Amino acid sequence: MLTVDHHSVAYGQSTIIRDLNLGIGENEIVAVVGRNGMGKTTLMKSLIGMTPTRAGRVTLNDTDLTPLKSHQRVRAGLGFVPQGRMIFPTLTVRENIETGLAAVGEKKVPADLYELFPVLEEMQHRRGGNLSGGQQQQLAIARALATRPKVLLLDEPTEGIQPSIIQDMARTLKRIRDQRGLSIVVSEQVLSFVMDIADRILVIEKGDIVHEEAGEGADQDKIAGYLSV
Repeated sequence: MLTVDHHSVAYGQSTIIRDLNLGIGENEIVAVVGRNGMGKTTLMKSLIGMTPTRAGRVTLNDTDLTPLKSHQRVRAGLGFVPQGRMIFPTLTVRENIETGLAAVGEKKVPADLYELFPVLEEMQHRRGGNLSGGQQQQLAIARALATRPKVLLLDEPTEGIQPSIIQDMARTLKRIRDQRGLSIVVSEQVLSFVMDIADRILVIEKGDIVHEEAGEGADQDKIAGYLSV
């Protein structure tokens, strides 16, 4: 589905990601875990095109995304939920979702989005800035889903979210995967969330994948060791 070959990203003279290779399967949920500063957000931003790639290639199915700008990658089938959610606080819930629709040339909010997130339908005329953190995260995910992605990228989605809401989010993301038939890549530090959601877990350190294992039966203590060093 999504293939990353010899991917390198740098800020000035500092190489953050060097020669990274990664493949995401169809209908797969992959979690990329690591401590702060290890390259998780840089990887996500580079995949969506917000941070330029120094070398390598990113392909989605048969489409080479490498030369494309962010909005072109969205049209090609990548959805992105950035760290900190980045919703438009002065726009209503519905208007926020409509910004996602505009990216793919649609106008009407699909009913199935409100089925996934009923609270957003109830609050569709409320300004985004007046929602709770958990509701804003639902809105950010709904806005990304409005672009009808084949692969959904989520950067630190549990940041600032209550534990009870984190469990709901894990269930919702698995439901999205199953109902919509898409793949999900999530960067994360909350290990309980990762263990709940991931089909496969990758550990990133200094811009390189240093450990990989299946989510089912994963060695939680070993993964936690990478996060606490």
